Parts: sequence; C-alpha cells; structure tokens
Amino acid sequence: MDASRSDVLILGGGVVGLSCAWFLLQGGASVRVLEQGTPGCGSSHGNCGTITPSHAAPLAMPGMVGVALRSMLRADAPFYLNPRFDVPRLRWLLGFARHCNWRDFHRAAQARAAILQRSRHVLAALIRSEGLDCEFVEAGLLYVYRSAAAMAADERHHAELLDRLGIPVQRLRADEVQAMEPALRPGVQGGLFHPEDARLRPDRYVAELARLVRERGGVIESGAKVGRFETEGQRITGVTTSGGRFAGDRVVLALGAWSPLLGRQLGLRMPMQPGKGYSLTYSRPTLVPRHAMVLREAAVCVTTWESGFRLGSTMEFSGYAEGLNRKRLDALRRGAAEGLHAPEGPQLQEEWWGWRPMSMDEVPIIGPSARWSNLHLATAHGMLGVSMSAATGELIAAQCNGTPPPFDAAPYAPARFGL
Repeated sequence: MDASRSDVLILGGGVVGLSCAWFLLQGGASVRVLEQGTPGCGSSHGNCGTITPSHAAPLAMPGMVGVALRSMLRADAPFYLNPRFDVPRLRWLLGFARHCNWRDFHRAAQARAAILQRSRHVLAALIRSEGLDCEFVEAGLLYVYRSAAAMAADERHHAELLDRLGIPVQRLRADEVQAMEPALRPGVQGGLFHPEDARLRPDRYVAELARLVRERGGVIESGAKVGRFETEGQRITGVTTSGGRFAGDRVVLALGAWSPLLGRQLGLRMPMQPGKGYSLTYSRPTLVPRHAMVLREAAVCVTTWESGFRLGSTMEFSGYAEGLNRKRLDALRRGAAEGLHAPEGPQLQEEWWGWRPMSMDEVPIIGPSARWSNLHLATAHGMLGVSMSAATGELIAAQCNGTPPPFDAAPYAPARFGL
C-alpha cells in the first residue's frame, strides 16, 4: 500500500481545510492535509472569532466602488484600495464593480445567508458533541452607533435585509445599548443586536479541529508547501510539496487567499484577491464588553474571551504585499478609544495581519471543478471563513461521497466562473 496516497488530499490546513477533513473522515474516507506552515497559521489565527449569520450582506452594493476609489486618498480608511497599479487587482475590481447592483447584492445575500445559518447550527453542534475547548459563547453580536444617520442607513439596508432573510435583528435605543454594555463611552445613539451570532477563540478552535482530525486517523503534513501538480488528461495524479510527493483519489483546494496562485498551475483563473485584515490582541482589561461588538463608524470589531481581548477588522486591497501597516493598526486603536472606556488591555500580546480570500461576487467557491474531474474547490470565504467553515466541510464531504447536499449547492458552484 502506498503510504503517501489517501482517498482525499486536502491542500490547506486552515479552518476550512480542517473542517473538510473532519467531515470527510466522518464519512469513512482516508484524509491527508497538506499545510505550508502549521495548522491555522493564516487568517484562521488572528481574526475576531465572531460567528455571524448577521453578516449576510456583501460589500458589493451600489455606491461601493465610489467608496473604494475615495479610499485611495486615506491609507487608514476602513475600506482601503492601494493606488499602486496592479493588473490582477484591477481586473478583480472591475469584476467587483459589475456586481455592485441590487440584483446581484440580493442574490449574494441569499447565498451567504443560507450557508451562514447552516454553518452556525453545525458548528455549535460540533463544539458541543466533541467538547471542544475554544471559549465558544452564544451571546449575540452588537452593532454600536455614535451617529444617528449611520444607524438610520443601516436600519434601511442592513436590518431590513436581515428581516427579509429571516435572521433576527433587534433595534435598540441609546439607553438600552448603554445599559446592555457599560464598557461603552457615553454618546451612543443606538444599536442593532444580532441574537443568533456567537463568538469563539479562533486559534483554539483550529487547534481543536486539528486534534480531532488526527484522533480520527487523518494525517496533517505541516511544512508541506505545494510546488507543482502532476496531471493526466483531466485528472490530478499527484502533488509535489516541500515535504514530499502525495496523491489522492480526490483533491480539495482549500488554500484561502493562496488559491489563485496555485490555481494558475491548473489553468484556473480564479476571480479572487487577498483582502488584508489586521488585529491587536491584549490581555483582558478590567472593564470589557459583555458581547462581541462592532463599533460601526470606525469599523472596529471587539471580541472578549476569558483568555484575552481583541480589536480587529479593516479591509485593505494591496495585492500580496506582506507586513503590518502601522496606519491601519493605529486606526483600530483610535476607533476603540472613541467607543470604549478601556480600549486596550494591560499587555499587548500580538499585532497581526492576514489575507482574506475575496471573490468578486462575495459568494464562496465550493464544489467540484468544471475543469478537473477529481478536484473540488473550497475557498473564497472572504471575512467569513470561520463562520462558513462547518457547512463548507459538510458540503464538500457530501459531494465527495455522492450523498445529497445538506443545502442547495448551486450558488457556490465553481462552474459559475468556468472553474
């Protein structure tokens, strides 16, 4: 028996790849995960850990292209488009612009809502049934407003959309928000509360997933950076990595923001760009928010765990430029200081950046490739990789096993982009 061969070879050991591995193992497949670093070392590590059916609305909506173009003048803008000329990024932006209309907005919102709601249920069931130690709390997420105009705009576009999608949202007065969250500074104008949202510590969740995969018999190859693919006809026959050569009857590409770079070797022109996000992690301040929250005008997400406190978010399109942007970290600090009595903890534990895999229509790309007979894609989850991960793994496992999908898979099919 060839020890380097598995039923399914998964490229990528982040939260999506490990979720796929877990559900495939549950179905009886042998699984090997190839990870270029260590499990969860990419965007799965430093995000804010919110589980958000409330985030069904895509960024692509009428007026957003203007916001993006104006952002080029402000390197600390919450949504920042680097003005440096970059052909792939320009091509992606033109595709994104084509989707900034109400028809595509509502189509994307419905697709995102379906997978987010399914994943929220499946993830909670997995955490409970397996006793995962990841500081999972089902306490909702609060949007906080210091501008009545900003809240009115979100009530029209955000809250009314959630009403139509059947996702609960509660409109709160200023006094209700202040009573709910003593950690907020005075000056709040109101809030929107999303009771079905939750939070967890993402690095611990990924570590627990990796443990489950190994205990179930899956193999995780760390330090296995994919070098090239071996193909025969329309089939992938092997994958050569820095850790050796591996093969699988099926291959799942779950490489997040790196997916387009590897996809080129297979002739796949994936309509994706890395959206760079940042976070600051502290030890817990004395006064912390009781709920995960978003300070809306500053676009700062705040998450509290027993083990720490994190400020995060922002969206920067600078291609594959690496490293921290101090202006954007400072913007997180300023936004938190405007909204919270204790915006930073006593000890700064980590400054982090990571690439989010953004598709031009803001719907994940999940399912069998239209070009390669044994390839499945599980990528382009944008800012919602953790939130969508459990349902993605469930769907990939069903497709590989030939069983009925747990929800309509059509909106996520790679074939919509000729992939």
